Amino acid sequence: MTKTIEVSDEIFEKIKDQIETPKQAESKKGLNYCIVRTYSAGVFAGWLKELDRPTQTAVVLDARRIWYWSGSASLSELAVKGVGKPEECKFPVAVESIELLQVIEVIPCTEKAKESIKNVKEWTAI
Repeated sequence: MTKTIEVSDEIFEKIKDQIETPKQAESKKGLNYCIVRTYSAGVFAGWLKELDRPTQTAVVLDARRIWYWSGSASLSELAVKGVGKPEECKFPVAVESIELLQVIEVIPCTEKAKESIKNVKEWTAI
């Protein structure tokens, strides 16, 4: 049952207070799904929440480490076309949030690439 309240002839639906999760942040305007390359920590794909260019730090939500990809010649192609051979890619579990240091490259992804990356089966050593 939906609870509503009427104020000045307008009806409002009561929505339960929620803490935003990275998955909910996907629909938040202003966040871009990107590939972020660092100097020494590797490459990550996720929702770019913050980028501080002077300190070269970024906060990425729902982030997956791009440990090994196949079917794309470069990170640029990966960001535009997605993975060509998803069964050969090695993308570990996504973490809710990660702060990345020494960011040297941020590439926004197309919708096609985002879906491709998100649909790669989780790679695990367990």
